[in-house]
Amino acid sequence: MAATAREDGASGQERVQRGCEHYDRGCLLKAPCCDKLYTCRLCHDNNEDHQLDRFKVKEVQCINCEKIQHAQQTCEECSTLFGEYYCDICHLFDKDKKQYHCENCGICRIGPKEDFFHCLKCNLCLAMNLQGRHKCIENVSRQNCPICLEDIHTSRVVAHVLPCGHLLHRTCYEEMLKETEKRRLSFKGYRCPLCMHSALDMTRYWRQLDDEVAQTPMPSEYQNMTVDILCNDCNGRSTVQFHILGMKCKICESYNTAQAGGRRISLDQQ
Repeated sequence: MAATAREDGASGQERVQRGCEHYDRGCLLKAPCCDKLYTCRLCHDNNEDHQLDRFKVKEVQCINCEKIQHAQQTCEECSTLFGEYYCDICHLFDKDKKQYHCENCGICRIGPKEDFFHCLKCNLCLAMNLQGRHKCIENVSRQNCPICLEDIHTSRVVAHVLPCGHLLHRTCYEEMLKETEKRRLSFKGYRCPLCMHSALDMTRYWRQLDDEVAQTPMPSEYQNMTVDILCNDCNGRSTVQFHILGMKCKICESYNTAQAGGRRISLDQQ
C-alpha cells in the first residue's frame, strides 16, 4: 500500500493503517528507485512499472511520527516497533513467524529454522523430512511455477515438491488436484506439468484400474493387438496388450504411459 496524503489534526495511529495485506509493520519503505513511500516491495511492484530491490532499501518512514530514518527495527524518534521480526539484509519487517535469513537462498524464509535444511543442488530450503528423500534438480526453485508462471524462489507461497523433483506453488498444486477431481479427469490430471511424472502416489488408483481393465474386455478385433509404450514414471519401454482404458507398464506397473510410435501389431502376425 502506498503512502497517501493525511488529514491535518489526525493522530498518527488514526491516520495510517499499520502494514498492508502482505505484512504487519510500523513503517513505510522509501524506494531507492523512485523515492516513493510504500508499505512493502509487493505493494510497490503492484503500482509501479518497475520492481523495488529490497536489498537496496536504506531508509524507512515511521507511520506514527513520520520521521524518515535509516532502516532499523525501532523508530529512533518515537520508539515505534517497526516489526517483531527485522532482517537488515532483506529489510523485511513483519510479525514474528519464526523467520530466518538463509544465506544460500539469499532471502528470508518462514521457519522455524531447525525444521528446514538447504539443499545445495536444488538451491532451496526444504523440510527436514525431505532430507535424503527427494530427487534433486539443480537450481529447481529458479524456475517459474509451470501452472501460474509466477516466481517460486521469492514467492510468499510455499512450494510443493513433486516426486519427480519439480516444484509447484502449493496453492497451484492443490487447485490442480481439486480441478481434476471436480471435472472427473483421468489420471492424466495428476501429472507434473513439466515431465508428466505422476504428481503423487498412484498405487491405489492403478490397482483400481487393474480391476476395470479386467472387467472391460476389448472387441475381438483388438484382443490380439500389442503396442509399444513409454512409461512417464520409470522412463522404461515395453510392449503390452492394447486396451482403451490404459496400457500398464511391465516394469513399474504404472498406467501413466504413452504409445511410442503408435504402431499396433497383431499377435497373429508375429
